[in-house]
Amino acid sequence: MIINTTVILLYFLTAVWLGDRIFRLRLGTDAFSHRIAALAGLALSGHGLVLYREIVVAAGFNLGFYHALSLVCWAIAALAVLVGLYRALSNLVVIFFPAAALALLLQSIIPSINIISSGITAGLKIHIILSVAAYSLLTLGALQALLLAIQETRLHRRQPVGVLYMLPPMQVLEELLVQILTIGFFLLSLSLATGLMFMHDMLGQQLSHKVVLSILAWLIFAVLLWGRWMHGWRGRKLLHWTLGGFASLVLAYFGSKLVLELILQRV
Repeated sequence: MIINTTVILLYFLTAVWLGDRIFRLRLGTDAFSHRIAALAGLALSGHGLVLYREIVVAAGFNLGFYHALSLVCWAIAALAVLVGLYRALSNLVVIFFPAAALALLLQSIIPSINIISSGITAGLKIHIILSVAAYSLLTLGALQALLLAIQETRLHRRQPVGVLYMLPPMQVLEELLVQILTIGFFLLSLSLATGLMFMHDMLGQQLSHKVVLSILAWLIFAVLLWGRWMHGWRGRKLLHWTLGGFASLVLAYFGSKLVLELILQRV
């Protein structure tokens, strides 16, 4: 608990420090300093250590609901930092670091057990890694879509945009969104392919609903990218399809885990 509490405090300290720098200096980009980046790396490293110690157990891998939520939030926070450093877009870290801290807190205080045997094949291990990576990237894309939707709505209504003026121009955010969705779609495709190749008896394992919803999400993102590349979809059409695909993906993974593990008590 000492390590967990320290990591949670580091997450909040990083978010507050970065947020203060963004708002005080009115920065839309390039708000990271070397000290903030180092603090962010320390928080992510500590969270990663906690996840390793609690997920990798003697019987295999504990991917209970709150452990899986914490893992995904950690991956999203790490991606937000990488995007912030690579594209000078650090504002998302202010949102995702508190979310990662909350997920770690829930993992620490609420038991959740769903053991995946250590004897699973290498193919299934690759499937799990690809699934977490794809989900994390597409979540990052969904948040960007929400920010773009808010920006566009307020601009059309000629309302003050408030703190949103600190975000980069909408065109930059939209281009980054398409790049993230493209990579996320590729990883989701690999995740589905490896899952269908290496998973057996999906109905017996209560996985059929996950597969159907994941394929639905894949189809939505496929149409979205096709529309973007072939017809230049932009604006609300792009945002609506992004959020639709993400909603299907949330239901596929966390929706089913919530019902099976926390409501029906099946693991």
